[in-house]
Amino acid sequence: MAATPGSQVHQIPKMSLIFDASDFEDLFNSSDYNTIIPSADTAPCSDPWHLNKNLVVVVYCLVFFLSLVGNSLVVFVICYNRLKRSSTDVYLLHLAIADLLFAVTLPFWAVYRATEWVFGIAMCKAISGLQEVNFYSGILLLACISIDRYLAIVRATEAAMQKRHLVKFICLGIWIVSILLSMPILIFRTDFKTPRNGRVCYENLGSDDTDRWRIILRISRHIFGFFLPLLVMLFCYGTTIKTLCQNKNNQKTRAMKVIFAVVIAFLFCWLPYNITFFIDSLMRSQIIDETCQRRAEVETAISVTEMFGFMHSCINPILYAFIGQKFRNSFLRILANHGMVSKTFLSKYGRSSSNMSTSGNTSTTM
Repeated sequence: MAATPGSQVHQIPKMSLIFDASDFEDLFNSSDYNTIIPSADTAPCSDPWHLNKNLVVVVYCLVFFLSLVGNSLVVFVICYNRLKRSSTDVYLLHLAIADLLFAVTLPFWAVYRATEWVFGIAMCKAISGLQEVNFYSGILLLACISIDRYLAIVRATEAAMQKRHLVKFICLGIWIVSILLSMPILIFRTDFKTPRNGRVCYENLGSDDTDRWRIILRISRHIFGFFLPLLVMLFCYGTTIKTLCQNKNNQKTRAMKVIFAVVIAFLFCWLPYNITFFIDSLMRSQIIDETCQRRAEVETAISVTEMFGFMHSCINPILYAFIGQKFRNSFLRILANHGMVSKTFLSKYGRSSSNMSTSGNTSTTM
């Protein structure tokens, strides 16, 4: 976006590569590390427009509550039906746990957005690390679920019995990989005081190549935290949908609707954030010219799209569980066993789907 004659938009000089605490004077009070970090020699810009703090706090608290209730219910149902647990259920269980741990961090970020970071350096590292670990594990588990559906539907006769004993080891590997990918945040995140925004929780790379390392970390997050899992999901779900279209029946039509919902929700929640995040990285690396107006637009877009990304943790139970008739039947069966609903109601409600099963892979949730 080029500045027009007479415009108030000014070109921002190249950012300094050496930072200290004073360089963070205009840091937006944010839980993420996408915010503007002007250097001491940067021309002053007017403050960009940001979302109302009260609105952000309300959204964070709402997502926290919905994620806590929905994912806790998923964990309860899957654990209760552990004897009928399939490979899909194991992935869904770990996904629900990841979303629960992610939700635990939201009240801390809500307080941070409303005031400043008041929890100290240890909690800064712990909460940031926990959020990052579960960001990676959640998306990697989504990719594994897409692979699981691909194996169950497209290659049912080849893989149905071979993959079940490997699922627990795959999930363990996902958590280990997620921790390793999150190590930069665990190491470099710290809290410090700024003249304008009070105490902030932000990474301090402590290097003369601060910008370069920050871009490297961002690129790795783009690749391993979004684009590679997205490619896996698109391939697996695309092939699965093609197979379902060639063998039409009511059960497979329902499965296809769930698959469409999974892909659309994932793209809706995370694609805008990652695109905005990528544009911000290009500006910081001087590939795209940075102006005050463009910086303000990107900062606003990051704040908005970040909330959509966070919402994905409370949408997962709806997509993978509440849309699935088997999950509802499993939940009603639990209530009936404890006398909370009548056996007659359970029999009437579950009659239409009591005999459904996925080829070679009976699940209590899908």
